[in-house]
Amino acid sequence: MSIQLARAPRTSEELYWLVKTLWNITIPRTKVCAEHNAPFDAFAASYFAKEPQILIHGSRGLAGKSRLMSILGITKAAVMGSDVNILGGSLSQSSNIHETMRDAWASENAPRAMMISEGNQLVRLSNGAKIRPLTASQKTVRGPHPPTLLLDEIDEMDQDILDAALGQPMPQKNYLGEIIKAHTAMSSTWQYADGTFAEMIRRFRENELPIFTWCYRESMNPIDGWLDPEFVEQKKREIPAEMWRVEYELGEPSIGNRAFDPDSVERMFHVKPEDIPLKPIKKTRDYEEWCMENYGSAEEYVIAADWAKEQDFTVISVWNCSILPAKLVYYVRMRRRPYPVMIEQFNKLMKHYRAEGIHDATGLGGVVADYLDSRAQGFKMIGEKRSNMLSDYINAVERSRVMAPQIQTAYLAHKYASVEDVYASGKEFHLPDEVCSFALAWHLIQRRPAAADPIVIAKDDAASFIDSQMRNGVKKTERWEVGNVTRKTTDDEYSLMV
Repeated sequence: MSIQLARAPRTSEELYWLVKTLWNITIPRTKVCAEHNAPFDAFAASYFAKEPQILIHGSRGLAGKSRLMSILGITKAAVMGSDVNILGGSLSQSSNIHETMRDAWASENAPRAMMISEGNQLVRLSNGAKIRPLTASQKTVRGPHPPTLLLDEIDEMDQDILDAALGQPMPQKNYLGEIIKAHTAMSSTWQYADGTFAEMIRRFRENELPIFTWCYRESMNPIDGWLDPEFVEQKKREIPAEMWRVEYELGEPSIGNRAFDPDSVERMFHVKPEDIPLKPIKKTRDYEEWCMENYGSAEEYVIAADWAKEQDFTVISVWNCSILPAKLVYYVRMRRRPYPVMIEQFNKLMKHYRAEGIHDATGLGGVVADYLDSRAQGFKMIGEKRSNMLSDYINAVERSRVMAPQIQTAYLAHKYASVEDVYASGKEFHLPDEVCSFALAWHLIQRRPAAADPIVIAKDDAASFIDSQMRNGVKKTERWEVGNVTRKTTDDEYSLMV
């Protein structure tokens, strides 16, 4: 049967039934786990290019990620006329993509008449669209510039290959003269604690881009799922428990070379802003500002700044250090701001909180110091002095000496900072700006005089000397000399002169 479309789908509902009709594929629209998404939510978001990029996190082999990517690619090509590159992270993933595409084109209602040629690395359609299912490599990622880029199992890709591939998508005019927006969709199982997928999760969270997550439960839901529950149980018996936790239940991979003990990071950031509740004063991709506590006259504060301007962030943190654990009370993170603006913000906060100040005086920090409040001390982060400062801070975190709300940028910077990021000096490693600011603050806190409660001496019922004299009167005449003046007291009067 031949199907002719009067127009492309305009809603998610129309798209769902079109996919089901053309390719005989059901993409689940039902979510099971509260914190997950339905797979079709990701499909629709990518098809309509609601955001320039999306990221998909799914169970290995049981989420249908490669299947979804393949169907998404041929749908955008056949219906929109979009050129599509589909890159698999490994040879097996590329094979899965090929197999799914062939099965879809073989379905009863598939528009096979559109297919002009079909090869292992290129499919041409009559509407001018080209589909390229490829294995990610430096050669393939520097090829043509289609509007649609689909990357499958990115945790198997090298970061430099993925970054090069992200430069491919460019808008394109289709056969109807319509502009197809540039869009990238990435999917993967999370296997490596410090791999490519971990880096992309960090970037997506930082830039507030959508991350879609689902596990095998969404794929086997009884309403519109496609996965056999018996097969899932069989797979669970075959897979080691830790692998099942990470790659099928979507737990985070075990952390090997992290600078901070993961449990201590969770303790430090155990309070979530929505539980307080707490909202940022302002939050954009390049600027966020949080105030957890206003100045209190009975409290003591320190303020610390790590300076940056272009790629990195300037992070200013204010801490209440009256008692331990020290509490983060103000947090500003910004980039692409003129130095006078950032310096003025530091000075205002230092004055408002009447705080002791410290800042990174390395490099341009020395120039910045000329414009800072003169009471702020500089710290040059070089050599053994730097290493010791950072080690002291890590120790403070692991001994629960510091506490902060779970502001995502600060939380993730601590959670994923590697030992190399903290201690190595190579260009490929970078000390997170948030960690640097917090560590500077702790360096100042631990060198302050320790706070102590006042000593209270219990009072008994015995009358003091003055009380007894006032109560009983003076029994004898006394002479008090002040300079050259002599005063006399009698039984009738009592004068104490200093």
